[in-house]
Amino acid sequence: MNAILRVSYLELREAPASPAGSVGPERIALEKPARPEYLALYRQVGESLRWDQRLLMPEAELEALLQGAALHIYVLRDEAGAALGFCELDRRSFPEIELKNFGLVPERQGRGLGPRLLSTALLAEWKSKPTRIWLHTDAWDHPAAIRTYEKAGFRVYAVRHQSADQIP
Repeated sequence: MNAILRVSYLELREAPASPAGSVGPERIALEKPARPEYLALYRQVGESLRWDQRLLMPEAELEALLQGAALHIYVLRDEAGAALGFCELDRRSFPEIELKNFGLVPERQGRGLGPRLLSTALLAEWKSKPTRIWLHTDAWDHPAAIRTYEKAGFRVYAVRHQSADQIP
């Protein structure tokens, strides 16, 4: 039996606020990670949240997506270069941009790094003048997800109840 989840759809239709969160030695950069590195970080961030979309993609399809121009991945790294989280934006439907995946490794959550990563990525994307940046999040996501998105300027535009296997 498949779970029915509350799915919230949010959008950003104006320039986001300046980066928020802690200021420290961490750095955020737009990167094109190789598939093994990407999947390792995806698992670290998303395992407890039941992320599996990228794990189920055919290898060649994921490779093409990662190396193509339509996917922007902002990676947060510590001073030693270890990846702490990422913000992934899909630009295939530009001028609309979909925020596909966003999160931190569990041991770095709760330190203000998530809002900083999100704001930095959103500001960088907004420079290309999208009509909106949108996302969906569900009940399996981190409990602070909607609050974090709303603080970044997102507003809920729809709420649906969907079976887990129908969530895009």
